Amino acid sequence: MATNRSTPPFGVVPVLTYPDVAAAVDWLASAFGAEERVRIDDHRAQLSLGQGAVIVADATYGRGAPAAGSPVTHAVMVRVSDVDGHHRTAQAAGAVIDSAPHDLPFGERQYMAVDLAGHHWTFSETIADRSPEDWGGATVQPW
Repeated sequence: MATNRSTPPFGVVPVLTYPDVAAAVDWLASAFGAEERVRIDDHRAQLSLGQGAVIVADATYGRGAPAAGSPVTHAVMVRVSDVDGHHRTAQAAGAVIDSAPHDLPFGERQYMAVDLAGHHWTFSETIADRSPEDWGGATVQPW
């Protein structure tokens, strides 16, 4: 893949819509530890988060933020090294916690939160190396 300093260097980058891009950038930094990398006027920003990236955008081009009470159509998953500490920081910053940190049979400890615009996030920490076959999954092609 070619390098371009104007775009995040990852193959998949979610674009999430917020009514106020600047407020979203500030909130995502304080609650989830995101770091702003590129700002495009007042309508778009690129953030690094964990070992990935997310783009925060306004409602132009037919985009819209989730409506209150609407079904969840997506969630962004971010791998972190300390899910309990991350949870405490997010909660202190006002994130709505859907589920507190808990261990899962596939070797992850996760919590789920909702941000200021209603986007759903899952934060995950590896706590064990488990084969998919150990918990009922099936390896189709190893990573």
